[in-house]
Formats: sequence, C-alpha cells, structure tokens
Amino acid sequence: QVQLVESGGGLVQTGGSLRLSCAASGSIFHIKDMYWHRQAPGKQRELVARITFSGTTDYADSVKGRFTISRDNAKNTVYLQMPSLKPEDTAVYYCNADIIGRDGANNYWGQGTQVTVSS
Repeated sequence: QVQLVESGGGLVQTGGSLRLSCAASGSIFHIKDMYWHRQAPGKQRELVARITFSGTTDYADSVKGRFTISRDNAKNTVYLQMPSLKPEDTAVYYCNADIIGRDGANNYWGQGTQVTVSS
C-alpha cells in the first residue's frame, strides 16, 4: 500500500519561484517513472514533466526551458523547481508515479497542491 504526498504549493507573484516536492511512502520495492501533471480551472489535466529512474527527463512545451524535474531515489521523492512563474502556470499540480510495491506494479496519484500566480 503506497501513498504520495505533495507539498510546496502556494501564492506567488509573476516572476517568483516555487519548488514542489512529492514523497512516496509505504511498502515500496522500486519506483520507476515519476511525473508532474497540472490542471487549471476549466481545463483538461496535462502532463508537465516526466523523469525516469535513471534521470532522463521530458517536459511539456509550455514549461520547457523554465521548470526542472528531479528526484532523490534514496528519499523516494520527486521535485519540480518552478522559477519565472507566470499567471498561466496557475493550476493544481499532481504527482504521479509508477511503483512496484508489495501488491505488485501500480500507478499512484498524490492529492494535489495548489499553485497560484498573481499578475
């Protein structure tokens, strides 16, 4: 049984920075890919970034060159560094991960953390 918990969201002015964290806990044997998604009001949920176990990364065009995804495998934690924030980045950000646990291989989601960027 696995749980993902996000933290680090909040209210920031345009041009400010936030760092999101997502820690996995429970009976974990191995974490494969980890992801950040976001969902803005009235919009579909979109994939923001992905990172593999070995550290290969992919980004949505909307955040490429600004955001950085990283992970600490010893802590079962994934991060999203978000500098130069824009009002368009306002959304609920969700952590997602492919995890092998005691109950087998499953995909898990965190509860989400709100990011609000004021103009």
